[in-house]
Amino acid sequence: MTDPIVQIKPLGFPWETLDPFLFCAYHDDAYPAGNGAMGPAVSLEGRAIGQDFSRKDGWSMYHGEDIPGFPGHPHRGFETVTIVRKGLIDHADSLGAAARFGGGDVQWVTAGAGIVHSEMFPLLDAKAPNPLELFQIWLNLPARHKMVAPHFTMFWAEDIPRFTATDDAGRTTDVACVAGRIGPIDAAPGTAGGPLAPPPDSWAAQDDADVAIWTIRMAPGARWTLPAAQGRGTRRSLYFFKGASVTVGGRAVTRHAAIELRADQAVELVNGDDVVSEFLVLQGRPIAEPVAQYGPFVMNTRAEIEQAMADYRRTRFGGWPWADEAPVHGTDPARFARHPDGREERPATAPQATAPQATADAAISG
Repeated sequence: MTDPIVQIKPLGFPWETLDPFLFCAYHDDAYPAGNGAMGPAVSLEGRAIGQDFSRKDGWSMYHGEDIPGFPGHPHRGFETVTIVRKGLIDHADSLGAAARFGGGDVQWVTAGAGIVHSEMFPLLDAKAPNPLELFQIWLNLPARHKMVAPHFTMFWAEDIPRFTATDDAGRTTDVACVAGRIGPIDAAPGTAGGPLAPPPDSWAAQDDADVAIWTIRMAPGARWTLPAAQGRGTRRSLYFFKGASVTVGGRAVTRHAAIELRADQAVELVNGDDVVSEFLVLQGRPIAEPVAQYGPFVMNTRAEIEQAMADYRRTRFGGWPWADEAPVHGTDPARFARHPDGREERPATAPQATAPQATADAAISG
């Protein structure tokens, strides 16, 4: 058997990915207590407000001015998969949709022909720190789907399938499955026993695309074997982002790294004895089409990029129905999503309001 590791690279920002993915941004911000207006209750002096990626004191404002986050910005031609491990995100978009999600929730946005959205990080707790941790993964769309209607899907934490594997020494490995079959999560997407169904125009919705997004948490000393991919031509990356050391396919890895694996081979992971280790797995069959990218637009040719810029200047991808560029959704921490057609959804375990439309309207400000 050949070495299961193709290459190992240090983690940067953003993380490098393989086709069909474009990149992965990992944010881990130790935000302080809030100021009562959902911003940080500390001075912002010394930060380049509007363009703060400094990580000063362990956090950044990003493009936010008063509240950290990313005010309204356009996308075309790809998808964003946002996995929020800690904290909350307030979403608003040019279709009039809104959401507040976090604590393990995932939002999957198909930008398609074009959408403008904002992603703000409200600091609701005025008495204690407001840590935020998330992945935002950019997944490409094939040429035939780049101009589909924009769409967003919520995967609430309560619905995302998970399992725990226990090794011979009783040490555990926890796996959360955002996309792709693995272990006991082996039924068809969207059915009992399978992963949740990705958006209909996603590359992940193609039967032979073999797209997977998994997070893995290993107890100290745990052993677990990552199974081989099911598809032909699949490429796989394993991101070791928390922990001290791990052995991957017999090779010791002692610092955080992006590890390209041979997807057609199973690989044993052995965590070090001292601390928990955590990983993200991204895999899929490459789309294998030309990629032309200019900032938030990802198409196949330069001419299509120029068309995207012209369309955005002309139409603003539907306009911006919000009072400012960085809407937030009030001080109630309850998670919700309101779709462009007015339909409201909440996690299954959350209490349902008696008048959901009125409740959502009252919660959304900005």
